Amino acid sequence: MRGDYQQLVDDISAALGAPATLEDRDFGLIAFGAHGGDDDLDLMMDPVRTRSILQRRSTAAVRAWFEAFGIARAQSPLRIPPDPAAGVFKGRICLPVRHRGVVHGYVWLLDDEQLAGLDLALPYADPRLAHAMETADRIGALLAAEARAGAELGELLRELLTARPAGRDAARGALREALGAAADGPLALVAVAPWRPVGEPGSAGDEPDRSAAPPDTGPGSMLAAQSGVAALCAVPDSLPDGSAALAALVRLRALTTPAPARTAAERLLRSPRAAGPASAATAGIGTPRRGLADLPTAWSEALAAARAAGAAAGSGRRLGPVAQWESLGAYRALTALPADRAADPAVLRLLQPANTELARTAETFLDSAGQAGRAAAALGIHRQTLYYRLARVEQLTGLDLDEGEDRLLLHMSLKASRL
Repeated sequence: MRGDYQQLVDDISAALGAPATLEDRDFGLIAFGAHGGDDDLDLMMDPVRTRSILQRRSTAAVRAWFEAFGIARAQSPLRIPPDPAAGVFKGRICLPVRHRGVVHGYVWLLDDEQLAGLDLALPYADPRLAHAMETADRIGALLAAEARAGAELGELLRELLTARPAGRDAARGALREALGAAADGPLALVAVAPWRPVGEPGSAGDEPDRSAAPPDTGPGSMLAAQSGVAALCAVPDSLPDGSAALAALVRLRALTTPAPARTAAERLLRSPRAAGPASAATAGIGTPRRGLADLPTAWSEALAAARAAGAAAGSGRRLGPVAQWESLGAYRALTALPADRAADPAVLRLLQPANTELARTAETFLDSAGQAGRAAAALGIHRQTLYYRLARVEQLTGLDLDEGEDRLLLHMSLKASRL
């Protein structure tokens, strides 16, 4: 189906004599028309288009600028002026990609000399523009069909990951039938957390008015922009605070090559829905498996890896925004602890907001294998300051940092507090 999108975008580019790009409703790149040679490349590109093609995603500032002109409600082509502050140095012509009144994406063209005489007031009076809009309607029908199919696959994947055993068996059979041969091949599960599902309130201006959008324009509508992803679904109540996470089932070439899963995770993290109220989203990848039989376990691993990536970032140890289950180390054990557990009484006072600097000092010292020189350098403080803080930690907790078991209790408690 991706080849269909490319052919249709090329058709629009040829009709209007200008390179076009196709993005989904979340500004994820689906296809782009061929650009000219090096001599006229600068005339056809600006930083926003370059970023869209290279990173397959636009920035929040760019999205806000374009959406302020009502593109999600537009029924016909419209011109958008440049906004250098957002990196939009050239104006755009936007062809809304709709199907049965619902916007599913946008075709973009740079509003340069080639299109300066294009009259958008009467879009069907110009045969070039009429042809382009008819092609955009065909793209809309394809995206709508893919969204419906993606939504059905997503429902099956969610059922497989969260239902009781009897329900899982039925979902597994239906998903195997829908995926065909891919269902028995090497697969990996990716978790992106937190994830804001469609319709959930976000920050002001983050979600444009799409009152005509039906329920199936959630993760299912993103499949067109996610090469290698077999199914997507939002899984509610995935995190200890009740937030949702996104599950992505990714096809692999082999069990030993999880690169497609990492690529999919990195792209999904750039979605405007990949964020929580007060924290950035992270992603985790479960151990690759062959077939669908053990996907619930793979989901637990992927979700644990995503949580660990966020916790490790807070401690200064970088697992990266995308973490794999095999690379978690001690976090494999910590993420298995009950989410509603209470902190150990010995560390309760240390975990209070007033003692944040002392907690960071203790964790850095323990991360440094108890080597004062390394810890002081990492913290940017003098050794005597380090010793003073560690003495305060011992006073607050009643623990002896010369004792191995006390060190273990403190170290694990500090790391578990961020999960």
